[in-house]
Amino acid sequence: MVQRAREAQRAFVGWTEEKVDELLYALCQPVISHAAELAEDAVAETHMGNVRDKTTKHINGVLGVYEHIVGKPGSGAMRSRKAKGVVEVADAMGVLFRLVPVTNPVSTACFKALITIKSRNAIILSPNRIGSKVVVKTVDMLRQVLREHGAPEDLIQVVRERQSRQTTGMFMRHRGVDLVLATGGASMVRAAYSSGTPAIGVGPGNAPCIIASDADIHHAAKSIVRSKSFDNGVICGAEHNLVCVEQHRVAFVEALERHGAAVLMSDEAQRFLEKGASTGALGRRIVAQDPDAIAQYVGIERPYPIRLIVVPTHEVSHDNPMAREKTAPVLSLFTAVDDNDAITMSEQLLAIDGTGHTAMIHTRSKRLANQFAQRMRASRILVNSPGTQGIMGACTGLTPSFTLGCGTYGGTSTTDNVSYQHLVNVKRVAWYLPNKKTADIVLRMQSSASLLLRGVRLIGAWRRFVPGISS
Repeated sequence: MVQRAREAQRAFVGWTEEKVDELLYALCQPVISHAAELAEDAVAETHMGNVRDKTTKHINGVLGVYEHIVGKPGSGAMRSRKAKGVVEVADAMGVLFRLVPVTNPVSTACFKALITIKSRNAIILSPNRIGSKVVVKTVDMLRQVLREHGAPEDLIQVVRERQSRQTTGMFMRHRGVDLVLATGGASMVRAAYSSGTPAIGVGPGNAPCIIASDADIHHAAKSIVRSKSFDNGVICGAEHNLVCVEQHRVAFVEALERHGAAVLMSDEAQRFLEKGASTGALGRRIVAQDPDAIAQYVGIERPYPIRLIVVPTHEVSHDNPMAREKTAPVLSLFTAVDDNDAITMSEQLLAIDGTGHTAMIHTRSKRLANQFAQRMRASRILVNSPGTQGIMGACTGLTPSFTLGCGTYGGTSTTDNVSYQHLVNVKRVAWYLPNKKTADIVLRMQSSASLLLRGVRLIGAWRRFVPGISS
């Protein structure tokens, strides 16, 4: 498979930008046409999420990614900085090996295929054993498009046999694989980084969401329910922990309930923990299941359709399952004394799970938003935005992506929303600048280290007092 991918990539690397963009458009078509069918297959196989939202995710996902990358250079000259005499040139990496998580099998596979083709690489997808059938079906659709447009079909391959850690490890360590893109559990991300092959990994999310003292309560409640109820809460960058300032708690709970959330009473919360998290983590009857099914299982009733379950709690501890990542239409609700206490609590929640991923705040104050951003060890800070839609760029200016870096905060190599730019080697062609004086100064001072140091200090002082002067 690696050899076939290498040969396909070499045959493809010379395609023009216009021709590649036409191919990308064609690759989107079967995914959009069969979005509902693929959603039904994904839910039937994984028993996670719901068909309605997965259909939306498949359509909006490929359209959003296509819209972001079309018309941009994915190979060759990317940017020219004439004043500095530097031209940046993108060169494909080669063969990429990519893990596909069970939570978003179709959308992640399509996203990774599109950005791989844009950057002139070849890809081998390795789906989770649960969800592999729908990924294989999706890949076969994409390979058909490649054939029809004269592109090598082995640009996109999938591991079809039953997955195992041993097989995955063999691919990761293979000398013919140039990059591993690991989207999955923490153990698999660690395996990618320890494989000896360059890797980009992403970690878990446990986003805290502050409802500050000056928040728009109704907008916050609407955004949170919209986000965390989407696809039964499987998105790792959605809200996981609500931290509400005490003065707004009553009004916020009322607003959540108006938008379809069930905020549990103390006896209901205790019953939820006993039935849904008896092992210290959310059970299978809770994870990624429909909220009405969860409510029926736990014994929760409301006079309206339940879209989201909110569990009030107070212990910020790894031992509290409600303080950890919750890939379900379930949220915790903590109460803070004031804004500063809310930020401190959010720091503690991120440290339990999800360091480096995402943090959110609802506030009208830029000062408070900036203070929150400075203290959060997170790669994405969302302000007044629904989490699910915000992290993927649907209602923010972030890059549309299904691979969200967590930086060194979370033990990964980038804080970016990963896209095609991360899948190329960037060469920098630097031209000689005869008018640049630094080289002459160094030559004159090379005989004296003290004079050299003094010259550097003078250059620094000159730059500070003459704004706009560059090296």
